[in-house]
Amino acid sequence: MVTDALDPMDRLVAERACERLIIEFVRTLDLGDPSEVAELFTVDGVWEWAEGDRRIQGRDALRTYFGSRPADRLSRRICTNIGVTLTSESTATATSYFTTYRVDGHSGGMLPPQIPTQVGHYEDTFRKVDGRWLLSTRATFLAFAGPTEHLGTADEAQGRA
Repeated sequence: MVTDALDPMDRLVAERACERLIIEFVRTLDLGDPSEVAELFTVDGVWEWAEGDRRIQGRDALRTYFGSRPADRLSRRICTNIGVTLTSESTATATSYFTTYRVDGHSGGMLPPQIPTQVGHYEDTFRKVDGRWLLSTRATFLAFAGPTEHLGTADEAQGRA
């Protein structure tokens, strides 16, 4: 295999860089500026859902898509079981599992526990561009999914608990 010839430290650094991209993707969506997710992709990067016709290609289109996320959406994603496989010195693949907790209409404050909105996995490809690892494609596969609950205020949500 081509990657067997890689120095073990180079392999470790590449795998960690790809793992970090997976983590940074969910952190940016939940706690940062969602439009900045586009910077984690190659210029021609693709994000798609396995079911349906949702396919976003290109960094500008990704920036617009993720930037259109509702400002009152509160979400937290848990990402785990990250497995990265180097396929060459400059390409890799990964599979990771995710669980998404999300409500729309959040106006502040802590909410009562919610059931997950989505549970599934990502299948990613990565490419090293100018010394930096980036997502080339991300495909989303859902095993479990439901509608996002719309909550008025935190006080109203507490009343429903």
